[in-house]
Amino acid sequence: MKTAWSNVLRLAALLLVSLLALQLFFLLRVALMVVIDPQSTTFQRSEAWRLLSEMHQILWSQQWVDYQRVSPALKRAVIASEDAGFSDHSGIEWDALEKAWDRNQKAEARVAKINAEMERRAARQGHRKSAPSAAAPPPKPVRRVEPKIVGGSTITQQLAKNLFLGSERSLARKGQEIAITFMLESLLTKQRILEIYLNSVEWGEGVFGAEAAARHYFHVSAAQLSPQAAARLAVMLPAPKRFEKRPDSAYVVGRAGTVMARMGAVEAP
Repeated sequence: MKTAWSNVLRLAALLLVSLLALQLFFLLRVALMVVIDPQSTTFQRSEAWRLLSEMHQILWSQQWVDYQRVSPALKRAVIASEDAGFSDHSGIEWDALEKAWDRNQKAEARVAKINAEMERRAARQGHRKSAPSAAAPPPKPVRRVEPKIVGGSTITQQLAKNLFLGSERSLARKGQEIAITFMLESLLTKQRILEIYLNSVEWGEGVFGAEAAARHYFHVSAAQLSPQAAARLAVMLPAPKRFEKRPDSAYVVGRAGTVMARMGAVEAP
Protein backbone atom coordinates (compact mmCIF):
# COMPACT_ATOMS: atom_id res chain seq x y z
CA MET A 1 0.00 0.00 0.00
CA LYS A 2 2.82 2.40 0.92
CA THR A 3 4.54 1.66 -2.39
CA ALA A 4 1.36 2.43 -4.31
CA TRP A 5 0.86 5.74 -2.51
CA SER A 6 4.51 6.58 -3.03
CA ASN A 7 4.14 6.02 -6.76
CA VAL A 8 1.02 8.17 -6.85
CA LEU A 9 2.80 10.99 -5.04
CA ARG A 10 5.79 10.76 -7.39
CA LEU A 11 3.47 10.93 -10.39
CA ALA A 12 1.62 13.90 -8.94
CA ALA A 13 4.91 15.68 -8.23
CA LEU A 14 6.12 14.97 -11.76
CA LEU A 15 2.89 16.36 -13.25
CA LEU A 16 3.17 19.47 -11.07
CA VAL A 17 6.79 20.06 -12.09
CA SER A 18 5.85 19.56 -15.75
CA LEU A 19 2.98 22.05 -15.44
CA LEU A 20 5.22 24.63 -13.78
CA ALA A 21 7.90 24.11 -16.44
CA LEU A 22 5.28 24.67 -19.15
CA GLN A 23 4.15 27.90 -17.52
CA LEU A 24 7.77 29.05 -17.25
CA PHE A 25 8.24 28.29 -20.95
CA PHE A 26 5.21 30.41 -21.86
CA LEU A 27 6.35 33.18 -19.51
CA LEU A 28 9.81 33.35 -21.11
CA ARG A 29 8.29 33.38 -24.60
CA VAL A 30 6.03 36.27 -23.64
CA ALA A 31 8.93 38.13 -22.00
CA LEU A 32 10.93 37.90 -25.23
CA MET A 33 8.06 39.60 -27.07
CA VAL A 34 8.84 42.79 -25.20
CA VAL A 35 11.71 43.32 -27.65
CA ILE A 36 11.38 40.58 -30.31
CA ASP A 37 8.56 40.36 -32.83
CA PRO A 38 7.12 36.80 -32.97
CA GLN A 39 7.92 35.22 -36.33
CA SER A 40 4.86 32.95 -36.33
CA THR A 41 2.07 31.65 -34.12
CA THR A 42 0.82 28.16 -33.36
CA PHE A 43 -2.32 28.90 -35.37
CA GLN A 44 -0.32 30.10 -38.36
CA ARG A 45 1.87 26.98 -38.33
CA SER A 46 -1.20 24.74 -38.19
CA GLU A 47 -2.73 26.66 -41.12
CA ALA A 48 0.51 26.34 -43.12
CA TRP A 49 0.48 22.57 -42.56
CA ARG A 50 -3.19 22.36 -43.56
CA LEU A 51 -2.60 24.31 -46.77
CA LEU A 52 0.40 22.15 -47.61
CA SER A 53 -1.58 18.95 -46.96
CA GLU A 54 -4.71 19.99 -48.86
CA MET A 55 -3.27 22.08 -51.71
CA HIS A 56 0.33 20.83 -51.79
CA GLN A 57 1.48 24.44 -51.69
CA ILE A 58 1.43 27.30 -49.21
CA LEU A 59 -0.16 30.47 -50.53
CA TRP A 60 0.92 32.91 -47.84
CA SER A 61 0.84 36.67 -47.40
CA GLN A 62 2.19 38.39 -44.29
CA GLN A 63 4.41 41.39 -43.63
CA TRP A 64 5.16 42.78 -40.19
CA VAL A 65 4.67 46.53 -39.81
CA ASP A 66 5.39 48.63 -36.71
CA TYR A 67 2.50 49.99 -34.66
CA GLN A 68 2.97 53.50 -36.05
CA ARG A 69 2.58 52.18 -39.61
CA VAL A 70 -0.94 50.85 -38.99
CA SER A 71 -3.82 53.21 -39.66
CA PRO A 72 -5.32 54.62 -36.43
CA ALA A 73 -8.70 53.91 -38.01
CA LEU A 74 -7.96 50.16 -38.11
CA LYS A 75 -6.84 50.14 -34.47
CA ARG A 76 -10.05 51.83 -33.38
CA ALA A 77 -12.20 49.68 -35.67
CA VAL A 78 -10.77 46.42 -34.36
CA ILE A 79 -11.21 47.51 -30.75
CA ALA A 80 -14.76 48.75 -31.41
CA SER A 81 -15.70 45.50 -33.13
CA GLU A 82 -13.82 42.91 -31.08
CA ASP A 83 -13.20 44.30 -27.60
CA ALA A 84 -14.58 47.73 -26.67
CA GLY A 85 -13.05 47.58 -23.19
CA PHE A 86 -9.58 46.60 -24.40
CA SER A 87 -7.80 49.69 -23.07
CA ASP A 88 -9.35 49.36 -19.60
CA HIS A 89 -9.67 45.69 -18.68
CA SER A 90 -6.92 43.46 -17.29
CA GLY A 91 -7.19 40.90 -20.09
CA ILE A 92 -10.51 39.18 -19.42
CA GLU A 93 -14.12 40.36 -19.45
CA TRP A 94 -15.61 37.88 -17.02
CA ASP A 95 -19.24 38.86 -17.66
CA ALA A 96 -18.85 38.42 -21.43
CA LEU A 97 -17.05 35.11 -20.91
CA GLU A 98 -19.83 33.80 -18.65
CA LYS A 99 -22.57 34.86 -21.09
CA ALA A 100 -20.75 33.24 -24.01
CA TRP A 101 -20.28 30.02 -22.03
CA ASP A 102 -23.99 29.86 -21.17
CA ARG A 103 -25.05 30.52 -24.76
CA ASN A 104 -22.66 27.88 -26.10
CA GLN A 105 -23.85 25.28 -23.59
CA LYS A 106 -27.47 25.92 -24.59
CA ALA A 107 -26.57 25.82 -28.30
CA GLU A 108 -24.75 22.50 -27.89
CA ALA A 109 -27.65 20.98 -25.95
CA ARG A 110 -30.14 22.18 -28.57
CA VAL A 111 -28.06 20.80 -31.45
CA ALA A 112 -27.58 17.49 -29.63
CA LYS A 113 -31.37 17.07 -29.50
CA ILE A 114 -31.68 17.93 -33.20
CA ASN A 115 -28.99 15.40 -34.15
CA ALA A 116 -30.56 12.70 -31.97
CA GLU A 117 -33.96 13.26 -33.61
CA MET A 118 -32.39 13.13 -37.10
CA GLU A 119 -30.72 9.83 -36.25
CA ARG A 120 -33.99 8.38 -34.92
CA ARG A 121 -35.81 9.37 -38.12
CA ALA A 122 -33.06 7.85 -40.26
CA ALA A 123 -33.26 4.64 -38.24
CA ARG A 124 -37.06 4.46 -38.63
CA GLN A 125 -36.82 5.01 -42.39
CA GLY A 126 -34.20 2.29 -42.60
CA HIS A 127 -36.48 -0.19 -40.83
CA ARG A 128 -39.35 0.55 -43.23
CA LYS A 129 -37.26 -0.32 -46.27
CA SER A 130 -36.53 -3.85 -47.30
CA ALA A 131 -33.08 -5.28 -46.68
CA PRO A 132 -30.69 -3.92 -49.32
CA SER A 133 -29.15 -6.30 -51.81
CA ALA A 134 -25.44 -7.03 -51.82
CA ALA A 135 -24.98 -4.66 -54.76
CA ALA A 136 -26.90 -1.79 -53.14
CA PRO A 137 -24.82 1.13 -51.91
CA PRO A 138 -24.61 1.62 -48.15
CA PRO A 139 -27.01 4.14 -46.64
CA LYS A 140 -25.77 7.70 -46.49
CA PRO A 141 -24.62 8.79 -43.04
CA VAL A 142 -26.77 11.33 -41.26
CA ARG A 143 -25.37 14.82 -41.73
CA ARG A 144 -24.95 16.20 -38.25
CA VAL A 145 -25.74 19.80 -37.36
CA GLU A 146 -22.92 21.75 -35.74
CA PRO A 147 -23.65 24.26 -32.98
CA LYS A 148 -23.00 27.94 -33.61
CA ILE A 149 -20.31 28.88 -31.10
CA VAL A 150 -20.06 32.48 -29.94
CA GLY A 151 -16.96 33.98 -28.39
CA GLY A 152 -16.55 36.10 -25.29
CA SER A 153 -12.81 36.45 -25.62
CA THR A 154 -10.93 39.73 -25.44
CA ILE A 155 -8.24 40.72 -27.92
CA THR A 156 -5.61 39.57 -25.41
CA GLN A 157 -7.28 36.18 -25.03
CA GLN A 158 -7.48 35.77 -28.79
CA LEU A 159 -3.79 36.59 -29.04
CA ALA A 160 -2.91 34.11 -26.27
CA LYS A 161 -4.79 31.34 -28.08
CA ASN A 162 -3.32 32.12 -31.49
CA LEU A 163 0.24 32.43 -30.21
CA PHE A 164 0.50 29.20 -28.25
CA LEU A 165 -2.62 27.02 -28.24
CA GLY A 166 -4.69 24.82 -30.52
CA SER A 167 -8.31 25.21 -31.56
CA GLU A 168 -9.77 22.45 -29.39
CA ARG A 169 -12.37 23.44 -26.80
CA SER A 170 -11.82 22.16 -23.26
CA LEU A 171 -11.63 23.51 -19.73
CA ALA A 172 -7.91 22.72 -19.58
CA ARG A 173 -7.20 24.70 -22.74
CA LYS A 174 -9.35 27.59 -21.54
CA GLY A 175 -7.50 27.61 -18.23
CA GLN A 176 -4.16 27.75 -20.03
CA GLU A 177 -5.47 30.55 -22.26
CA ILE A 178 -6.41 32.58 -19.18
CA ALA A 179 -2.97 32.02 -17.63
CA ILE A 180 -1.20 33.19 -20.80
CA THR A 181 -3.57 36.16 -21.02
CA PHE A 182 -2.45 37.35 -17.59
CA MET A 183 1.19 36.89 -18.64
CA LEU A 184 0.64 39.05 -21.73
CA GLU A 185 -1.12 41.75 -19.75
CA SER A 186 1.54 41.73 -17.02
CA LEU A 187 4.62 41.87 -19.25
CA LEU A 188 3.47 43.75 -22.35
CA THR A 189 1.87 47.15 -22.81
CA LYS A 190 -1.56 47.45 -24.39
CA GLN A 191 0.08 49.01 -27.43
CA ARG A 192 2.45 46.06 -27.83
CA ILE A 193 -0.39 43.54 -27.40
CA LEU A 194 -2.43 45.27 -30.10
CA GLU A 195 0.63 45.55 -32.37
CA ILE A 196 1.31 41.80 -32.19
CA TYR A 197 -2.39 41.01 -32.62
CA LEU A 198 -2.78 43.19 -35.72
CA ASN A 199 0.32 41.66 -37.29
CA SER A 200 -0.60 38.03 -36.66
CA VAL A 201 -4.40 37.72 -36.85
CA GLU A 202 -5.97 35.88 -39.79
CA TRP A 203 -7.82 37.89 -42.45
CA GLY A 204 -8.42 35.16 -45.03
CA GLU A 205 -6.96 31.98 -46.49
CA GLY A 206 -3.22 32.45 -45.99
CA VAL A 207 -3.67 36.19 -45.32
CA PHE A 208 -2.23 37.26 -41.97
CA GLY A 209 -1.73 40.69 -40.48
CA ALA A 210 -2.96 44.18 -41.26
CA GLU A 211 -0.48 44.92 -44.04
CA ALA A 212 -1.33 41.77 -46.00
CA ALA A 213 -5.07 42.31 -45.47
CA ALA A 214 -4.96 45.95 -46.58
CA ARG A 215 -3.10 45.04 -49.77
CA HIS A 216 -5.22 41.94 -50.45
CA TYR A 217 -8.63 43.62 -50.15
CA PHE A 218 -7.99 47.31 -50.83
CA HIS A 219 -4.60 47.45 -52.62
CA VAL A 220 -3.16 49.97 -50.15
CA SER A 221 -0.79 49.74 -47.21
CA ALA A 222 -2.04 49.32 -43.65
CA ALA A 223 -1.12 52.96 -42.99
CA GLN A 224 -3.39 54.15 -45.80
CA LEU A 225 -6.61 52.40 -44.79
CA SER A 226 -9.65 54.67 -44.70
CA PRO A 227 -12.16 54.45 -41.83
CA GLN A 228 -14.62 52.64 -44.13
CA ALA A 229 -12.04 50.05 -45.23
CA ALA A 230 -10.79 49.63 -41.66
CA ALA A 231 -14.32 48.96 -40.41
CA ARG A 232 -14.90 46.32 -43.06
CA LEU A 233 -11.67 44.55 -42.17
CA ALA A 234 -12.64 44.59 -38.50
CA VAL A 235 -16.02 43.02 -39.31
CA MET A 236 -14.29 40.13 -41.08
CA LEU A 237 -12.23 39.04 -38.06
CA PRO A 238 -14.66 36.59 -36.41
CA ALA A 239 -14.93 34.49 -39.62
CA PRO A 240 -12.33 35.68 -42.16
CA LYS A 241 -12.49 32.64 -44.43
CA ARG A 242 -16.26 32.97 -44.77
CA PHE A 243 -16.30 36.74 -45.31
CA GLU A 244 -13.33 36.56 -47.69
CA LYS A 245 -15.62 35.03 -50.29
CA ARG A 246 -18.00 38.01 -50.13
CA PRO A 247 -16.14 40.99 -48.66
CA ASP A 248 -18.75 43.35 -50.17
CA SER A 249 -21.78 41.47 -48.85
CA ALA A 250 -24.70 43.38 -47.37
CA TYR A 251 -23.88 42.01 -43.92
CA VAL A 252 -20.24 43.16 -44.02
CA VAL A 253 -21.14 46.62 -45.32
CA GLY A 254 -24.02 47.03 -42.85
CA ARG A 255 -22.03 45.81 -39.89
CA ALA A 256 -19.13 48.06 -40.93
CA GLY A 257 -21.48 51.04 -40.64
CA THR A 258 -22.23 50.04 -37.04
CA VAL A 259 -18.53 49.70 -36.27
CA MET A 260 -17.80 53.13 -37.78
CA ALA A 261 -20.46 54.67 -35.54
CA ARG A 262 -18.68 53.20 -32.51
CA MET A 263 -15.14 54.12 -33.56
CA GLY A 264 -15.46 57.74 -32.39
CA ALA A 265 -15.86 56.62 -28.78
CA VAL A 266 -12.82 54.31 -28.89
CA GLU A 267 -9.31 55.31 -27.86
CA ALA A 268 -6.46 53.23 -29.22
CA PRO A 269 -3.49 52.75 -26.86
